[in-house]
Amino acid sequence: MADDVSSAHPIGEAEAAALVQRLRTALGDKGVSTDPHEIAPHIQDWRGRWRGWTPVLVKPASTEEVARAVRICAEAGASITPQGGNSGLVNGGVPYGEVLISLRRMNQVREVDPRNDAMTLEAGVVLTEAQRVADEAGRLFPLSLGAEGVATIGGLISTNAGGVAVLRYGMMRDLVLGLEVVLPDGQIWNGLRALRKDNTGYDLKHLFIGAEGTLGVVTAATLKLFPRPAVRETAWAVVASPDDAVALLARAKHLSGGAVTGFELVPSLALDLVVEHLPGARDPLPASAPWRVLIELSLPRAEGARELMEAILADAMEAGLASDAAIAGNEAQRAAMWRIRENIAVAEKAHGKARKHDVSVPVSRLPDFMTRAGALVEATLPGATIIAFGHVGDGNMHYNVVPPRGVDPEAFVEDAGAPVTRAIHDLVTELNGSISAEHGVGKLKREELADRKAGVELDLMRAVKQALDPAGRMNPGRVL
Repeated sequence: MADDVSSAHPIGEAEAAALVQRLRTALGDKGVSTDPHEIAPHIQDWRGRWRGWTPVLVKPASTEEVARAVRICAEAGASITPQGGNSGLVNGGVPYGEVLISLRRMNQVREVDPRNDAMTLEAGVVLTEAQRVADEAGRLFPLSLGAEGVATIGGLISTNAGGVAVLRYGMMRDLVLGLEVVLPDGQIWNGLRALRKDNTGYDLKHLFIGAEGTLGVVTAATLKLFPRPAVRETAWAVVASPDDAVALLARAKHLSGGAVTGFELVPSLALDLVVEHLPGARDPLPASAPWRVLIELSLPRAEGARELMEAILADAMEAGLASDAAIAGNEAQRAAMWRIRENIAVAEKAHGKARKHDVSVPVSRLPDFMTRAGALVEATLPGATIIAFGHVGDGNMHYNVVPPRGVDPEAFVEDAGAPVTRAIHDLVTELNGSISAEHGVGKLKREELADRKAGVELDLMRAVKQALDPAGRMNPGRVL
C-alpha cells in the first residue's frame, strides 16, 4: 500500500536537483543514485505493506562520506532516513520524501580481538557475516533472528533487536560495547570503546541504541563476543498450555544452572502452517496437544550434555508439564527444529493477512496474558484465528490475529482491526508490559506510544531529541 505521510522537511524540485549535485560532488557517482530501478527496493518494505519515495539514494562507503552527506543535507534543510537491510516491521526505514542514506556499502570488519571478546564492524555488515566472523575467531556472536541473512548491524542497533537468544545473552543493547555515530549536524562521535567498565559520565551509546535513526546515523559498532559453546542440545517438547511451558522453563533453568539459551513457544496451528507451506518441513513429534516448546541448551563441554537434556525432559514429564519430547540427534535434526520456528512468520504470510502484535509481559504473567487475550479477541471479533508464538524466556509474544471469513483482511489489517489491537494493548499495559517488545516503534506505533507513555517519560525523550536534532531532520515521524 502507499503511505501518504510526507517528509517533515520537503524540498522542491530545484532544491532537490541542487542537493543531488552537491552530494555527487562530495561522494562521487558510486555514492549517489537517482535511478528509479535502483531506488525501488529501498522505498518499499519487504512485506509490501508500505511504499514511499525519495529524491535521492545516498550510498556512502565510509564514515567520512556519511558525515559529508549529513552535513550537506543539514545545510540544505533536507531530512534524512537512514536504512540498513530494510527488514523492519514497523515502517521505520521507508522514506517519505527524505534523503535516503543506505549503509549497505559500509560492510568492513575493522577489528576482531578474541582475547578481549570483542569485534568492531561497520554498520552495513549483515548479521550472518557477523556470526561468521566471530565463529572464525573461535567466538560466538549470539544474536540470531529470522531476518539474519538481510538485517545489518546498524539497523539491528537502531531497533535494539532481540531474537531467540535474549534469554541467555540479552537484547542488542546488551551486546554493544561502543558506537561510532554521525550526528545530525555532520559531526562524528567516536565512541568505539571496547570496555566493560567505564564510569566517565553518561553512557552516550545507549541514546542511539533503539532510537531508530532519529538521533543520528550509526556507522560502526564494537560488539561483545562470547565463548563458543562446545555443544548445543536441542529438544522439542509437547505441552498442554502456556502455563506448563512457563513452569517447564523455570525447571530447565534451575536444573541446567542457567544454560538455557533458547525457549520458544509454538502453537499447533503455526506448526501445521509451516508443514503445509514450507517444502520439506515435517512435525518432529506428531501429537494432538495444542502447544510445543523448542528448548536449547548451550554448554561448555560435550560430556554429560545429552544426559542433562534427558534429565530436564524426564523431570518435566514426571511433573506433568510435558506429555512427550524428542531430542535432536544431530545437527540436521537440530536445524530442522529451528527451521520450523524461524519460518512461522513466512508460513503465516502465505496463510493470509493478520493483525500483528509484538508484545511483552513479565514471564510470570505470560499464561495470564494468553488466557485473557484469547477471550478479548473472541469477544471483540468472534471467529477470529489467533496465531501466538514467540520467546517464552523473555516474555515476548508475537500475537497475531487472522480475521474470520466475511471480514475484509486488507481493511482489518489497516483500520478495521483497531479495536482488537486496542484490547490486546490495554491488557498488556495492565500487566505492566510493552506494546513493542523487539520490533520498534517506527511510524506504525508512534501515535499509540504517545498515548501510552507517561508524560514525564515523553518529556525526557523529547528533550533528548531536541538537544541532538533540534531541527527534527533525522528520520522524521518515527518514534516521537
